[in-house]
Amino acid sequence: MVEFNESNYSHVETRMVPSNAVAQQPFPTEVVSARATGMGAVLPMALCVMVLIASEFMPVSLLTPIASDLGMTEGQAGQAISISGIFAVLTSLFVSGATARLDRRAVLLSLTALMIVSGTLVAAAPGYVVLMLGRGLLGIAIGGFWAMSTATVMRLVPEDRVPHALALLNGGNALAATIAAPLGSFVGSVIGWRGAFFCVVPMAALALAWQFTTIPSMRSNRPSASMNVFTLLARRRVAYGMAAILLLFMGQFALFTYLRPFLETVTKVDVSALSLILLAIGVAGLIGTSLIGSLLTTGLSRVLVIIPLGMAAFAVALIGFGSNAWGTAALLAAWGLIATPAPVGWGTWLTRTLPDDAEAGGGLMVAMIQLAITLGASLGGLLFDMRGYQSTFAASAVLLCAAALLAFKASRETSAQVAESLPQRSASVMTCGSSAVDFTV
Repeated sequence: MVEFNESNYSHVETRMVPSNAVAQQPFPTEVVSARATGMGAVLPMALCVMVLIASEFMPVSLLTPIASDLGMTEGQAGQAISISGIFAVLTSLFVSGATARLDRRAVLLSLTALMIVSGTLVAAAPGYVVLMLGRGLLGIAIGGFWAMSTATVMRLVPEDRVPHALALLNGGNALAATIAAPLGSFVGSVIGWRGAFFCVVPMAALALAWQFTTIPSMRSNRPSASMNVFTLLARRRVAYGMAAILLLFMGQFALFTYLRPFLETVTKVDVSALSLILLAIGVAGLIGTSLIGSLLTTGLSRVLVIIPLGMAAFAVALIGFGSNAWGTAALLAAWGLIATPAPVGWGTWLTRTLPDDAEAGGGLMVAMIQLAITLGASLGGLLFDMRGYQSTFAASAVLLCAAALLAFKASRETSAQVAESLPQRSASVMTCGSSAVDFTV
């Protein structure tokens, strides 16, 4: 039985649904009944995310031994990162439609198993082709898992716990991004690059077994046509939001990709100080991720605007204070504090903007982020080589300010859409006879 508290009506949307709604609802009855204990299923998903991201960025610190062992250039070895990104984009766009009628539990488990296959292939790769094949399979796992993660969380936990669950999920992402490169370098120096890659296999197997025992069956009753990611862009609030996501991550990675040359040539820090600064960014990101969940429950729109504006301010400040080691370290730690939790904020926006199409929306968001990383890194590198770090950081600030404006527009469009439908919702608070009430926050 659903209990309705009138004091909380301002946070609740209601709509009348027919008596056969149980058969039409996107979330099967057995999944809804499992939501009370769903946080236990989010933990193994967070572990899976951590292993996925660690696997994605592992080559960064192992390019030289990979190239030497397989008889290729470091540039060719670097394509191991690009190929996974390409497959992640393609998979994220089409996974929802392609698997629309499959049990979501089976899809998630299959994607996790694919990560095990990928790690094994890469670790045993005799040459370039098998290496690229293994990394391509990893890209499919990354794109598919991330695309479905938000919608899965919505089905596993109560609505008021979604921001916290997404923060937990992104915590695995932040932790992996922090430790993947240095840990990969250390492990590779001890047991070789193949051993470093194979280390992800038992961790992925643990994530698979843990998910198998905790994630409930989640059969989808929705036709694949309703999950077409491209039709979502026809909605203005979605178009504004996705454009904001694209510019946010373009601005972030236009700057972040070139932090090392900036710190070495402008701030003039040694390798030890560089490692400490990068660690501070990661730790600050973990702290920000742990704190953002409570802020999103009451001020989502403000958070989505403040994050890119704050990042833009830090980018400009780095131009002025980049030669000061302590000032730069403080600015970059503050950058990590607000930049790392950004996916949590936009994931929460997705659950409220597209509650019935979260899988397709999640796929579109992942594709935007992956595309933004590529475009941002390319633009930042071009400017860095032509005009120096000042132009790169300034371009980052401009992109981030534009992202803040689009985030504001997306929030306004969503609010306007909600306001237009309030009369219909207010008329459906009471239920009787053959009607039911469907609550959507």
